[in-house]
Amino acid sequence: MSEVRVHIAPFVDDEMKAAVAEGGGRFVEDPNEADAIVWTNPGDPEGLKTILQTSPAKWIQLPFAGIESFFAAGAIDASRTWTCTKGIYGHATAEHALALTLAGARRLPMHARAKSWGYSGGFGAEERRLKGATVLIVGTGGIGAALKDMLQPLGPQILAANRSGKKLEGAERTVAIEHLDDVIGDADFVVIAAALTPETKGLIDARRLKLIKQGAWLINVARGGLVVTEDLVEALRSQHLGGAALDVTDPEPLPDGHPLWDMPNALITPHVANTWDMARPELIEMVKRNIGHYAAAEPLEGLVDPAAGY
Repeated sequence: MSEVRVHIAPFVDDEMKAAVAEGGGRFVEDPNEADAIVWTNPGDPEGLKTILQTSPAKWIQLPFAGIESFFAAGAIDASRTWTCTKGIYGHATAEHALALTLAGARRLPMHARAKSWGYSGGFGAEERRLKGATVLIVGTGGIGAALKDMLQPLGPQILAANRSGKKLEGAERTVAIEHLDDVIGDADFVVIAAALTPETKGLIDARRLKLIKQGAWLINVARGGLVVTEDLVEALRSQHLGGAALDVTDPEPLPDGHPLWDMPNALITPHVANTWDMARPELIEMVKRNIGHYAAAEPLEGLVDPAAGY
């Protein structure tokens, strides 16, 4: 087992340095002396790209699972090994997805805005339990799998769609994403938990929104670009959808004055399904494990496929 020289940037703290040491690595101040880089700012792909112009590092650890901005900046290529945190934040984000699904089932966005007792406000079906409902999970990675486990005790039928069509254990039916149309109309709640790639951008558009049953809810905790916002606004205005609960939007941040803010059948949270405070302990543990794996020439967790885009 060889020592791994690790550079941490742009934010460095003692806990991350300790994780490097505990994993069998050694922190180095100069990225040009590093075997690996732990990048700690998900919002600065250009900064990483600049460092990599001279650094010989062969492995790069990214801090979040959503890495489309790094692809867009041209930072990720096949000449190095890349890892992200896909899978490790699944439970935190799935908890939020469950909260949004329950909020839709109980019509909390409408009730929370009410100005008098007994408000009904229309917009689809009455309040309901998840027992006996059908929930479609689009994307069965860490978030989708964790959400399935959280949903099961509540008694819904669970459907799933993913890239490969590989069965999600516990789901009544799993289809490949190209067959999404075959199941989307059966769902009372459609939960989007897929990666954003060139193939999935705009996955939920006007055509697919029309396939969703009248009064159903759309929940998105993945990336805003998976849903065509203008088409969603129209589906909400027409009351074809019972509602939408969104932790992510396109554009993001959602501008002040955007129509979604004023829609009584829309619930918006500002990308807080997995905050930095929730994510940081998980990232520290992953860094520790992956440095150990790298030093021992073992497979790394959270490997990025540059060809697939995630």
